[in-house]
Amino acid sequence: MPFNCTTLFKLFCFCIATLVFGCKKQDLSKLDTYTSEGFITAVIEIPAGTTKKIEYNKQLLEFKIDQINGKDRIIKFLPYLGNYGFIPGTLSDKTKGGDGDPLDIIVLSDTKQTGTVLSVIPIAVLRIVDEGEEDDKIIAVPEKTTDRILDVETYIEWQERYPASITMLLTWYNNYDTSGQNVILGIEDETVAKTIITKWQL
Repeated sequence: MPFNCTTLFKLFCFCIATLVFGCKKQDLSKLDTYTSEGFITAVIEIPAGTTKKIEYNKQLLEFKIDQINGKDRIIKFLPYLGNYGFIPGTLSDKTKGGDGDPLDIIVLSDTKQTGTVLSVIPIAVLRIVDEGEEDDKIIAVPEKTTDRILDVETYIEWQERYPASITMLLTWYNNYDTSGQNVILGIEDETVAKTIITKWQL
């Protein structure tokens, strides 16, 4: 079909619309908490095996390295043992004892890039109090078995098959923050984890 002015104008408009609307950033904090299959959605901020404290900025819709006194916040200890992020559609309400942020999650799997969105299964929760506020960390494994490094779906299975990894995680959290503000209460099972997710779901 030969090009004419009308055709070229429509093509131009299509290209502009693609550039303007096709590249629009999505607010990852507003994704559904649960997938259509009933699994939990996890947004990864900090890849496993790294030390920079990366956080999602929902105003800028970007991932930024957290800063303290104008300097990048870097963990002065061993790198993160799991992929650290948040559960969208949740908020740990300060008026109810939370820390004012979306519920944290640790996904035990191979390293996932910042911004990765995963469908996961909660297997436990690490109970933490930080400066008097609840700062619980949901512990999960990928829903897809091909993405798993631990062959588990429950806390009992995790305890029975990989007890050393539980000890490692507790040791890391007891040592990575030397401020003395974190109090580690211990780890509870997936039933408690699911209750906490429901508690903070928007």
